Amino acid sequence: MKLGIFAKTFEGTDPDGVLKSVAQAGFACAQYNMACSGLPSMPDEITAAEARSVAEAAERNGLEIVAVSGTYNMIHPDPATRRAGHRRLAVLAERCAAMSTRLITLCTGTRDPADQWKAHPDNDSPEAWRDLLDAMETAVEIADRCDVDLGIEPELANVVNSAAKARRLIDEIRSPRIKIVMDPANLFEVGTLAEQHMIVSSAIDLLADRIVMAHAKDRTSDGRFATAGKGVLDYRHYLGRLASIGFGGSLITHGLAADEVEGVAAFLAARLKESAGA
Repeated sequence: MKLGIFAKTFEGTDPDGVLKSVAQAGFACAQYNMACSGLPSMPDEITAAEARSVAEAAERNGLEIVAVSGTYNMIHPDPATRRAGHRRLAVLAERCAAMSTRLITLCTGTRDPADQWKAHPDNDSPEAWRDLLDAMETAVEIADRCDVDLGIEPELANVVNSAAKARRLIDEIRSPRIKIVMDPANLFEVGTLAEQHMIVSSAIDLLADRIVMAHAKDRTSDGRFATAGKGVLDYRHYLGRLASIGFGGSLITHGLAADEVEGVAAFLAARLKESAGA
């Protein structure tokens, strides 16, 4: 597995400066965000020069851009907001090749109108699922046209709030473009170690054929998100299960401050070494 980080962890609006910080911190790859180019995360326009500058900066710094963030609320209660998200997804997808990446990470969304990462009781409604299917069909059409893949992440606060729902989406859409970003900290809030192991193992087994990226953050014992290595997530178990299915992609850490990067990089590198030797 390759160790990487959200590029947005580091301050800056110039891709060369941001990606230089990524490389100097010891990472091999990055999940990029257009904010690192001084643009909105989901811009209305990306020029050819802006896209090329990302790939050129990555090459100069010896990095791989393994994905670009393309999150918008795919089941926002306002259809016009969803349509605007689709338009911006197309803008991003059309520039992926120039940025030397072919994976866009998505947010399957929530009925909350203000925060795409906040749970809502209507997320489990048939109407929300119908809207997600419609949105994913549109996203897949864009992905087919631009030859990119779409990474979805099971997330308790979103409509795809479990590994089972992610599998259902894959089976209903039936497109090889839909891939999985695995983040176990998004699959549970609190629980015993045995319960955590069961949730993580079953999710990886159920989605093994579609996992293209793994994320690395953590949970505190009371359910709050935490920096990788500073919570209750059993990383030996998590990375060992990924290794057992032959996963050789990138492990991307996020949800940390820049001054935590050195410690997190050392922690994850040690856990990866253990999993490789298991």
